[in-house]
Amino acid sequence: MALKKRSNYALQTYGGTNLKKISEVVTVFDRDLLMLADDMVKIMHKLNGIGLAAVQIGIYKRLIVLDIAQSSMGNPPTPGELQLLPQMPMALVNPEIVEYGSEIIPYDEGCLSVPEVYAQVMRPRTVKVKAQTLNGETIEFECGGLLARCIQHEVDHLNGTVFVDRLTEEVKSLVRNELSALERRGKRFDYQRNIRL
Repeated sequence: MALKKRSNYALQTYGGTNLKKISEVVTVFDRDLLMLADDMVKIMHKLNGIGLAAVQIGIYKRLIVLDIAQSSMGNPPTPGELQLLPQMPMALVNPEIVEYGSEIIPYDEGCLSVPEVYAQVMRPRTVKVKAQTLNGETIEFECGGLLARCIQHEVDHLNGTVFVDRLTEEVKSLVRNELSALERRGKRFDYQRNIRL
């Protein structure tokens, strides 16, 4: 990936075309990937987020980072929650959802790229996920709770989808004014917000 250690990133914001780009599969697992994941965790924490996809900082690689609290475990917790929540924060490389659970539930979602807008999104309660670690090891797990929700949200980003795209017309009408204001503000700054580490 030929990345260098950076102190500046540009968070892509709602309304711009960069968030619609499809991210590329990661094929090289090297020090640059480790540095990028480390920077992404720092950005996520700086912005008080629980998930971040590389596309959100203008890097179109299939990489996400997560930091989900152990207190968010479902009751009973799924195997994936038991396996992964104690390891947070963590990165998933080339994550893909290989199976969706049949139960669909609502949850108010927000997004670092769509600041201060929260709206109800319907998603499956559980998912089965296949991904790689930062050293290229393949992992597979089933998860529910906030972990499942966050992974679905971040994988959407890798595929050029933001949570606003998943809102029903009824729900979207409730936040239309906020979204319009975000787009107007974003246009003035080329739909980017500078982030210093």
